[in-house]
Amino acid sequence: MSTAAETTGGDIEPWEEVTPDAARRLLVAAVEAFAERGYHATTTRDIAGRAGMSPAALYIHYKTKEELLHRISRIGHTRAVAILRSAAQGEGGATERLADAVSSFVRWHAGRRTTARVVQYELDALGPEAREEILTLRRQCDAAVRGIIDDGVAAGEFDVPDVKGTTLAVLSLCIDVARWFNVNGPRTPDEVGALYADLVLRMVGAEASGGASSGTAQT
Repeated sequence: MSTAAETTGGDIEPWEEVTPDAARRLLVAAVEAFAERGYHATTTRDIAGRAGMSPAALYIHYKTKEELLHRISRIGHTRAVAILRSAAQGEGGATERLADAVSSFVRWHAGRRTTARVVQYELDALGPEAREEILTLRRQCDAAVRGIIDDGVAAGEFDVPDVKGTTLAVLSLCIDVARWFNVNGPRTPDEVGALYADLVLRMVGAEASGGASSGTAQT
């Protein structure tokens, strides 16, 4: 399945912010190549060939292979921040908001697994300046989840002695879905999202975790 067809409930992966069409085709081809072969083993010729273009055409839109990775990573991390902030700023108590954050984040990593693998696991291939920009976005993801957990502890909904460590564990659990999820497997992205929401609520000691996570499965 191509990256463009990956879904979280039937939606086509939106790359409409990437223009013109040739630049978008090259970016999608790069995502597929990086996910399949790894950044370092992929050549610009590989990317251009997947896009049905000549190697020279790639340099019209991207100066380097790293620029392609940087753009993919920036777009992906910006979406990740939006997903988690939306949940963090949503209605309801910390239990409902954490369940929503986890289920939504997991669904994205399952449904967009090819993109997510590149976004989450090729960070070290970026140069220092680009890498720092992405790390800033990652810190924003961390802050959104940590804020929900802090709220839950303050409200007496969660029993979490180490908020920082628990935040890392929650994010790591969600992100790793991109590594193993199989579209032909027994669970859909929605089902995995609901399962992980329940697991995380149990991790933080939330009461009535089953009821909260079953509700997020319908989103």
